[in-house]
Amino acid sequence: MQFDFTPVLERLPYLAAGAWLSLQIAFLAFAMGMLIGLGGASVRAYGPGWARRLVGIYVAFFTNTPQLVQIFFIFFALPDAGILLSSYQAVLIGMTLNAGAYLTEIQRAGFESVRRPELEAAETLGFSRLQTIRYVILPHIIRVLFPPLSNQYILMTLGTSMAAVFGVEELTGRAYNINSETFRSIEVFSVAAVLYVIITLIATLSLAFVGKRFFRAKMRWF
Repeated sequence: MQFDFTPVLERLPYLAAGAWLSLQIAFLAFAMGMLIGLGGASVRAYGPGWARRLVGIYVAFFTNTPQLVQIFFIFFALPDAGILLSSYQAVLIGMTLNAGAYLTEIQRAGFESVRRPELEAAETLGFSRLQTIRYVILPHIIRVLFPPLSNQYILMTLGTSMAAVFGVEELTGRAYNINSETFRSIEVFSVAAVLYVIITLIATLSLAFVGKRFFRAKMRWF
């Protein structure tokens, strides 16, 4: 068997554009999931009982069912209810809701790690609940939770590969396309794997720099 990477390397810009789309999807889903997670964690920590139960049901559902099944439901079942979404929109919404559930639990752990004297000091200064979250809790959890949040982002970047199932031309989707044209499976997916390693290393190093530089987080470069 002879290996020929020429047909694949000729399409490297096409694959690189897919890698960039993978990063975009992961970033948007993570950013929106962070907002959902912050709201969910706030409710789990300080909300009324009925609200905590609702968030608990949301978290239990999305953390105990496969993300792929969730996106299948959004993409194929919602049209029966008159909600039509593109494959990109369905993937982004599915990944966002899934991320929001996991990030709710991660951030809730950060809420619970805040020392009681800090909360009592905020109460003494007359801080409202929102002010306490903004000025006391958030700075603390960003520093403490930056490493696990970074790991979650890397996992989400790799998880964008499932978007290919729905026809989204991210990195894996474009690798499928090239493979169907060249039938060079080993070469195509070897190059795709190398590109995944590159983008995850870039993301890891960037997050480690940001964590150390701005939040004094304990980060490992590798």
